[in-house]
Amino acid sequence: MTALFALATAVLWGLADFGGGLLTRKIPALTVVVVSQVVAVVVLGAVVLGTGAWHEADPRLWFAVAAGLVGPVAMLSFYKALALGPMGVVSPLGSLGVVVPVAAGLMLGERPGPGQFAGIAVAVVGIVLAGGPELRGAPVQRQAVVLTLVAAFGFGAVMALIAQASTTLTGLFLALFVQRVTNVAVGGAALWVQSRRGVPALPEGTGPRILWGLLPALAFVGLADVAANGTYSVAAQNGPVTMAAVLSSLYPVITALAAFAFLKERLRTVQAAGAGLALAGTVLLAAG
Repeated sequence: MTALFALATAVLWGLADFGGGLLTRKIPALTVVVVSQVVAVVVLGAVVLGTGAWHEADPRLWFAVAAGLVGPVAMLSFYKALALGPMGVVSPLGSLGVVVPVAAGLMLGERPGPGQFAGIAVAVVGIVLAGGPELRGAPVQRQAVVLTLVAAFGFGAVMALIAQASTTLTGLFLALFVQRVTNVAVGGAALWVQSRRGVPALPEGTGPRILWGLLPALAFVGLADVAANGTYSVAAQNGPVTMAAVLSSLYPVITALAAFAFLKERLRTVQAAGAGLALAGTVLLAAG
C-alpha cells in the first residue's frame, strides 16, 4: 500500500508541476499558486462539511498550519530561483528536499534493509538526473543556489509535517483544508504586497476574465496538489516514511515525461538515464 500511494503521489505532483509550469507562461506564478489553492479550499471545505471532519480537530492541526506556512515560501523561492536560472541547475537541486522526510524517518527509528538503502541511493540519484542537470555552461548565481536549497528544504518539510497532521481519513481532510487555508492566507498576503509595489497580479491588458478561461487548468493544478498531499500522508502513515518519501519524490520524472508526451520536448540523455535509475531504485525499494 505504501508503494502504491507514494507512486500515486509522484504522478499527481508531477502532473501538477507540469500544469503549473504551463500556466505560468500565461499568468504570474504567484497568481497561479493563490488561485489554484483557492479552488482547493472551496472543494476541501465542502468535503469537510459533508464528512463532519471538523470533529477531528486536535493539536495535530498545528502541523498542518506549519505546512501551510512553509509551502508558499518554498514555492516562491523555487520560482524565483528558476527565474534566476539556469533551470538545469535549479530543478535538480530542488529535488533534494527528499532528504528531509528521509532523515525524519531515520530519526524516528526506521532502519531500511541493505536493498532498500541501495534503492534510496539509486532513486535519489535518478531523481536529480531526471531534472536534467547542467554540469557546465552558464555560471550559477549564489542567490539562485540559496533560494533553491531553501525551496528544497521547504518542500521536504511540508512532506514531513503533513504526514504528522492526522491519523484518520476524515482528520486528513481537515488537515488538508487547514493547510490550504493557510496557503491562501500567506500567498494572498504576498500577492497584495506585490501589487502594492506595482507588480501586476495579471498580465498587462488582461482582466479577471483570463482567470475564468484558465479556471479548469487552475482547478486541476490545485486539486492534484491537494490529492498528492493526501496520498503521501496515507503512504507515510501505512509504511516506512523513507520509502514513501523517496517514491513520492519521483515527480520530476513524471513532469519530464509529461513534457515529452504533450509538448514533444526531447528528453536529454542525462534525463533518460535519470528516469531509468529512478525506476531501478523504485524496484529495489519495493522489493526490499
